Amino acid sequence: MGRRVPAEVESRVRAAREARGLSQAELARRAGLSRQALSAIEAGRYLPNTAVALRLAQALGCAVEDLFAFLSSATVRARLAEDSPAVRVRLGRVRSQLVAWPLWGPAAPLPADGTVAHRRGRAATVALVPGRVTPERTLFLAGCDPALRIAGTLAEATGRVGVHWIPTGSARALEALRDGLVHVAGTHLHPPEDPDGTRTIRAALGSTGAVVVAVARWVEGLMLRPGVRVRSPEDLLRRGVRVVNRERGSGSRVVFDRWLAAAGVPADRVAGYRRELPSHLSVAEAVANGLADAGPGVLPVARLYGLDFLPLVEQRYDLVIPEDLVDTEPVRVVMDVIAGRRFRQELAAIGGYDLTCAGSVRKLEGC
Repeated sequence: MGRRVPAEVESRVRAAREARGLSQAELARRAGLSRQALSAIEAGRYLPNTAVALRLAQALGCAVEDLFAFLSSATVRARLAEDSPAVRVRLGRVRSQLVAWPLWGPAAPLPADGTVAHRRGRAATVALVPGRVTPERTLFLAGCDPALRIAGTLAEATGRVGVHWIPTGSARALEALRDGLVHVAGTHLHPPEDPDGTRTIRAALGSTGAVVVAVARWVEGLMLRPGVRVRSPEDLLRRGVRVVNRERGSGSRVVFDRWLAAAGVPADRVAGYRRELPSHLSVAEAVANGLADAGPGVLPVARLYGLDFLPLVEQRYDLVIPEDLVDTEPVRVVMDVIAGRRFRQELAAIGGYDLTCAGSVRKLEGC
C-alpha cells in the first residue's frame, strides 16, 4: 500500500473527505481500498504509493498535492485547544486531528513546535519550527498532579515520545479528553456518592470506553502559610485571614466547598474565596509568597513548598485513557514510566503519596 509517513509529510485526506460529506467506508470503496488502509492513511501512519494517491485524488476530485503536503515547505492546519493570546504552540495528533496547545502561563518558556500564522475561531494555520518532535509521537497529558510533569520528563528521556503536560483541574482535564484535545486525563473527583469516580468519568466521556489507571493516593486539604493556625472553617472568618481558591471543577475545590458547607460557613464570607488559580502549584506559590494565608491543595505540593497542611480527606489520583488510544505508542511509553521503579522513587522522595494502589487498572465499558 505504501510506507510509513516521513516526519515532514502531512496527510489531509480526512479533511478533504469530510468537506465532501463522504464516509470513510464510501471513500475506501471509491478508491479501491480497505477501510483499514484508508484509516491508516488519514491518521498519517502510512504514505500511499503513487497509484493509491492518484485514486484517492480522483475519488475526491482534487489534486494529489491537495491531499499530501511537505510540512517543511508549508504550514499545517490545526485545532487550537483553547483561546489564548499566545502565538507559540505545541502540536500533537489526537486520533486523526492535529491539536495545538498554546504555550502561555506556566508553559510559556517551553520550546514551541510552531507559531500561529492565522486563526479563525479555533481553526489555526501553524508555521512549523524545524527539528521538533513529530505530532504523531507527542502525547498531551492533562491533570493537576505535578508528578505528571515528572512522568513526562522520564518518558521523553527514552527518546521515543514527546510529552506536553497541561496543568489543570480534574473536570477540565476530563472535558479536554472528551473533546479529543488530549490523550490522557488525570482526575481525583471522587465524591462520597461516587467513591471510585466511575459515574463522574462516565458523565464526562459519554459513550466512550476507557481504561482507568491509579497513580497513587494522596491527602487533600488546606495548604497553610507557616505559623497560620487554621483548624476549622470558622478560623477562616478571622480578621486578616485570606485564602486563595482553585477553579470550579477541580478536585481540591470540591473538597474545600464540601468542608465549608458541612460547617455551615457561607463561602462568600471567606476573604479571598473568589480569587481562583488554575493549579496546585499556583496556589502553593501564592501562599508561600505571602499573597494568601491558605488555599485548597494536596499534601505532596505543600511539602514541595515547605507549607503547613490541614488534612481533610484522602483520595486516589487516577489517569483516564480512552480505550481506542490505550495501545498507541506515546500512551504505552508514558504508562510504562508510571508503572516503573524510577517514577515511584521520585514520588516516594517527595512524600505525601501512598503508592499501594499504584498501577492498578480497571476498565470502563462504553455505553
